[in-house]
Amino acid sequence: MTDHLRLGVNIDHVATVRNARGSAYPDPLRAAKLAEEAGADGITAHLREDRRHISDADIEALMEALTVPLNFEMAATAEMQAIALRHKPHAVCIVPEKREERTTEGGLEVAREENRLAHFIAPLAEAGCRVSIFIAADARQIEAAHRIGAAVVELHTGAYCDAHAEARVKERDEELDRLREMSAFAHSLGLEVHAGHGLTYDTVQPVAAFPEVRELNIGHFLIGEAIFRGLVPAIAEMRRLMNEARA
Repeated sequence: MTDHLRLGVNIDHVATVRNARGSAYPDPLRAAKLAEEAGADGITAHLREDRRHISDADIEALMEALTVPLNFEMAATAEMQAIALRHKPHAVCIVPEKREERTTEGGLEVAREENRLAHFIAPLAEAGCRVSIFIAADARQIEAAHRIGAAVVELHTGAYCDAHAEARVKERDEELDRLREMSAFAHSLGLEVHAGHGLTYDTVQPVAAFPEVRELNIGHFLIGEAIFRGLVPAIAEMRRLMNEARA
């Protein structure tokens, strides 16, 4: 197992700021290129049904210009499947999506929808996309993701990060233990393990230290931190903390 822990930078909220004024800036592609410069190993973009941030044109531009892999986050809908099959990004991450939510609120319910999801991801895998499933750190969901043929699981770190932010120490430690245990379990099944959602400078290192985790996807915090220190320094500091934890 390589020691290098990949960092995927989610640029959705650069587009959120742009769309707030209906202008052409700030440009998510420019953010993606700066993230590359700062040491990102990949770019993540979530094309939502309501196009609240990333647009179809953004995906077109990213696919054309990126030199690092694009991780295309998407709901399990026919519309998104067609877009992914047209572009064939390096990776697709299947996430739950509710129109009214502010952000992705939890992991995908794979165990209840195994048959549908197995048929949904098969064409994506056949097209050469690395298929990832965004799930809670739960053995039942991990086993289901394995059965449907996913190559990757991305474990939802939101509960751990929320508990940390609210100083619920016992719950934070329990969530971290669960993430550690389920990372090892997923790896034992042959799944590549990623993690993300809500990670900050204060919470990233314990997760980055899990030897089974190969990639972290981080966005909202980095875009917010960039307001104060700039995008390249913000990402470079996250990269430094991840490397330190891994060492």
